[in-house]
Amino acid sequence: MVGETAPNPSQADPTHPRIWLNARIATMASSRAGLGEREGLGTIEGGAIATVGGRIIHVGDAADLPVLPDAERIDCEGRWITPGLIDCHTHLVFGGDRSHEFELRLAGASYEEIARAGGGINSTVTATRNASEDELVAASLARLDRLMADGVTTVEVKSGYGLSADAELKQLRAARRLGGLRHADIVTTFLGAHALPREFDDKDRFIDVLIADILPRVAKEKLADAVDAFCEGIAFSPAQCERFFKAAQALGLPVKIHADQLSDLGGAALAARLGALSADHLEYTSDQGAAAMAAAGTVAVILPGAFYFLRETHKPPIEAFRRHGTPMAVATDCNPGTSPLTSLLLAMNMAATLMRMTVDECLLGVTREAARALGRQDHIGTLEVGKQCDLAIWDIERPAELVYRMGFSPLHARVWRGQ
Repeated sequence: MVGETAPNPSQADPTHPRIWLNARIATMASSRAGLGEREGLGTIEGGAIATVGGRIIHVGDAADLPVLPDAERIDCEGRWITPGLIDCHTHLVFGGDRSHEFELRLAGASYEEIARAGGGINSTVTATRNASEDELVAASLARLDRLMADGVTTVEVKSGYGLSADAELKQLRAARRLGGLRHADIVTTFLGAHALPREFDDKDRFIDVLIADILPRVAKEKLADAVDAFCEGIAFSPAQCERFFKAAQALGLPVKIHADQLSDLGGAALAARLGALSADHLEYTSDQGAAAMAAAGTVAVILPGAFYFLRETHKPPIEAFRRHGTPMAVATDCNPGTSPLTSLLLAMNMAATLMRMTVDECLLGVTREAARALGRQDHIGTLEVGKQCDLAIWDIERPAELVYRMGFSPLHARVWRGQ
């Protein structure tokens, strides 16, 4: 597959020691480049990375490598190595498509108008409910392959297009299966409170069903790593989301939130109060919300694909996030209705061009901060001893090329868990 490392005799053995030599490395582990300077990428010239059992045992100068006489040695010929990229917000598993809504939007209809007329999320719900689990897996693999071709090694996948117990569990099972079919980590999120399904006419009653029936089944089967909700006027109120989140937390599940995309309902502040892993979209987040997220360590996930696709004009408060020290991640938001985007590299370009994020912010946003948004920062997202050996090896002269280029992936090789 495009982007995978070349086959070799030790490829089937994940415990086999490997060393990547003659590399320029962006570890993403640096805190600050220096007093008064911008945040750095933790770069190492002429570096080497060694791994045993899929874990990094050395990253740094080649002269300091441990003795590994049987290790496979890979000459990177001066190429750049970054951590494997992380897409921390996707809706990768779904049925059908919504290209007809794209035409309506081009004719002037708004996202909210389409949703209120019965389109939007509920049209995908119908297609997803009608698809078998096998059909969902097959359709999703093509999207996953495209992300992997951009150097992505970890992908978060949300449900939320089933909106019934059987359909939501079907989505989550399909997402889990993807990880067994590709060399990638799949992190699943139960987006139970995504929209009100057509068979309900009361949002509070639907939240009751989520809490009493669907959420316990998801938790019992261990199908979700986190829980999410869409906090918006066309979706669920902060009070409804909070009730859902507290039930999830009582079951030991961390929470994330779609917040402040179309209006400021205080979703960012709610996320901070509940200690959410992340709040995502955030176009209308207030300065107070940004400060609260920073204090709570809640990651702001910037989704420029949806901003671009919906032709929005109200940008997330990047300067406020920067000023308060709110960690920022970048993701594709791959979904059929508002961001049919399957390139994390292009998402970075959009974040820089449309949102005025810096190159360093974008690169950290798809590595270190994306890992933080998933609660996986102790395992992935930076190149440090003890962490999982997920690498992206690039044919580039400088890291800025990964943000600068459009529609082109300079990936040379992709390494997952040392393979």
